Amino acid sequence: MDWPHDPDGEKGSEGQRKYGHAVIAKKIDEESDFPLSASSFVAEYGDHPIRIDYETVVSLSNIFDHVDESEFKDFPEFHSAVGRALREADHWPYGLEHA
Repeated sequence: MDWPHDPDGEKGSEGQRKYGHAVIAKKIDEESDFPLSASSFVAEYGDHPIRIDYETVVSLSNIFDHVDESEFKDFPEFHSAVGRALREADHWPYGLEHA
């Protein structure tokens, strides 16, 4: 896929690799972006690359295909929805073991 910028370049990672939530969270201004429309967010950033792990990069829109909410009232609500979407899409590289 042709990305609008290199996910590991200055615009994508600010000189260091960032992954998943960290990349998505940098696109949000907690003070001015909420309430936030999911469709507006995807319209603006949908084609941006999101590095999942050291070898996997997907588009933000790919992740948001798994987000059910249409609007977020605040950053914690947004962050939780993105986390659920990452796990649902099998883009969560960490597993939890339950006893």
